[in-house]
Amino acid sequence: MRTCRTWSALWLCLVTLAVFGGAARANDQLRVGKAMAEGFSFVPLDVGMQTGIFARHGIDIDAYAMGGSAKLQLALASDAINIGLSSGPELAFIVKGAPIIGVAAMTERPLLFSVIVRPDEAARTAADLKGLSISVSTVGSLTGWLLTELSRQQGWGPTGIKAPALGADPAQVAAMRTRQVDGMVIDIASAYRLEASGDARIVAKLGDVVRDFHSHIIYARRDLTESNPDAVRRFLAGWFETIAFMHANRVRTLEITQSVLHLSPEITARLYNEVMPEFFSSDGRFNPRALATLQRSFVEMGVLPTAPDMAPLVTEQFLPAAAPAAPNKAATN
Repeated sequence: MRTCRTWSALWLCLVTLAVFGGAARANDQLRVGKAMAEGFSFVPLDVGMQTGIFARHGIDIDAYAMGGSAKLQLALASDAINIGLSSGPELAFIVKGAPIIGVAAMTERPLLFSVIVRPDEAARTAADLKGLSISVSTVGSLTGWLLTELSRQQGWGPTGIKAPALGADPAQVAAMRTRQVDGMVIDIASAYRLEASGDARIVAKLGDVVRDFHSHIIYARRDLTESNPDAVRRFLAGWFETIAFMHANRVRTLEITQSVLHLSPEITARLYNEVMPEFFSSDGRFNPRALATLQRSFVEMGVLPTAPDMAPLVTEQFLPAAAPAAPNKAATN
């Protein structure tokens, strides 16, 4: 009887180690960079971290704000980070030799970009912008391409709207206030702030102009996808669970968004209500039409001399088999 009890105790010990030994294993540590500290596109990283979603998938995250897409790509190239959240046009870096691959589509339409004008400007809609001077960040930038595409779609050709490159947003806002330009391309949250203060008026939301376009993509270093593919899969599973959480938990998402973006409660709520329902991809799948638009944009922005084959630039092999379903409209709870 004693021997039986001894073997039973040993067996229970072995089972306990088998069950809980794996759970006690340390999470994988990933270094994740955001192209900017304050962008709604990147808020899911903060939501997933603060709600423990990534941790539940066995992922601990060291998060970094890189101060722009160029700096993010340098960080990826130097292995300072191994996951990057940034813009779709950066797929062109892969053609130039960057050791990365697009592992998920973050967004589709560029809903976070808008055209604003001075409040006393006569233009009321996109159709009124012909011949106006609307500033962009830099020559060959995404903002410049979006404005050129707007001009094309209006039937004015690529130069129907003047697009001086004036650098960062503060310089562009100053130029608009001093009437050096009529308006500018700007992120929608900043547009809301300027509209609320009476300094500007929104005349076009560029997500209504370019509908098939991956404005943001999740990138991973190729060596990470080869050495630890399961960590990439679990990170993406956590990301898309976070997107579903943001749809279903409006109040908590607003709290985190407001703290990260330093917006007023009113602008945070407006941003969520107008952008969240259609902005983030719920499964990360790449839209062939969006990739074709990106392919064309590389040449039109002067980033690449010819349109590349897009197939080697992205992969869907690390995406969850079935991402958590999100409701059609953002929840109100």
